[in-house]
Amino acid sequence: MSNTLPLQGLKVIDCSTMLAAPWAATYLADFGAEVIKVEHPQTGDQCRRFGAVKDGIGLIWKTISRNKKCITLNLSHEEGNKLFLRLIQEADVLIENFRPGTLEKWGLGWDVLSAVNPRLIMLRCTGFGQEGPYADRGGFGTVAEGMSGFASMNGYPDSPPTLPPIALADGVAGIQAALSIMIAVYERDVQGSGRGQVIDLCLYEPLMRLMEGSIVEYSVLGKVPGRVGNRINSAAPRNVYKAKDGRWAALSASSQPIAENVFQAIGRPELIEDPRFCDNPSRVGEVEELDRIIGAWIGEHALEEVVSTFLAAGAVIGPIYDLDQLFSDAHYKFRQSLVEIEDKDFGTVSMPNVAAKFSRTPGRINHTGPDRGEHNQEIYAGLLAISEEEMKRLQEIGAI
Repeated sequence: MSNTLPLQGLKVIDCSTMLAAPWAATYLADFGAEVIKVEHPQTGDQCRRFGAVKDGIGLIWKTISRNKKCITLNLSHEEGNKLFLRLIQEADVLIENFRPGTLEKWGLGWDVLSAVNPRLIMLRCTGFGQEGPYADRGGFGTVAEGMSGFASMNGYPDSPPTLPPIALADGVAGIQAALSIMIAVYERDVQGSGRGQVIDLCLYEPLMRLMEGSIVEYSVLGKVPGRVGNRINSAAPRNVYKAKDGRWAALSASSQPIAENVFQAIGRPELIEDPRFCDNPSRVGEVEELDRIIGAWIGEHALEEVVSTFLAAGAVIGPIYDLDQLFSDAHYKFRQSLVEIEDKDFGTVSMPNVAAKFSRTPGRINHTGPDRGEHNQEIYAGLLAISEEEMKRLQEIGAI
């Protein structure tokens, strides 16, 4: 196993805030990219105070800014502007999520940045993209989840449209952003163009990719999907079921062999010959009765017995975990799906590990999210060779 991280040498400037775009930078940092996180000297990133807080410190900051180097820099300040251009000269990638036109207002538009560094790849992440009727609107994941069509499909038939309890649109956009950056890096460095480019990413389009089955269905059949709770319109059985001990199981049988195994598990193998349940379209049409039959059997057995019986029959099922149960699961421990990282504020912080496990060049978490300006000395004095006297002056005038 190599000690060299696969993105070592890739320099990323992250001047974005909150969730989607910073997540993209984190994914790159997990695999060795040198990510320099730029924050305003006075306000910093709002994510430092977002969500749950302990002792005035935002908890999500510790994971979303892990492996990054934090510096302070006022991009709207004349001297800060000049420093930013010096950083751009050293960078491979710039990640930003200001409203369209903001960098241009500060004299830092693509024309200026690309002239300073023609190899620069610039990811611009906004609610609705850089151009179009909605480009000037502010954007959060909540609005993207609503306007992508996701919320209209989520929930029960008699409930309002339901938003997810997590930053779903931001998370999906962050993954798409990291992928897009690496595609651009490949084109520049491996295909050999040697040229950078702008990547225009909005929050709602990556979420649409998760819904493409329903979108294609509407385009061909004209069918607008309604809310179906924990079911899906394309396969049955698929639902959550309550066991005798009050715990819940998640079950999916999207393919014919797995559905047959479910019937074996509940001791009803003859159901596969029943015209109501013989194939997937028939099962979807009789989903109420199907769920009643499966739910009745599960309701007569404790969850542990339900899961073991279904797995023995070759069905696909799992318990619905509360978050505390993630920490005690033997499989998750074996895979180190969650890791405990030393932290100067809290002693240790547990967080999701690097998700993909590479056989030869795995990513890793070196440290949690740093303090504001923690790496000013390293970047300004080291990378840019700025003297102590000049750094003091820049700090006094509010540039850093």
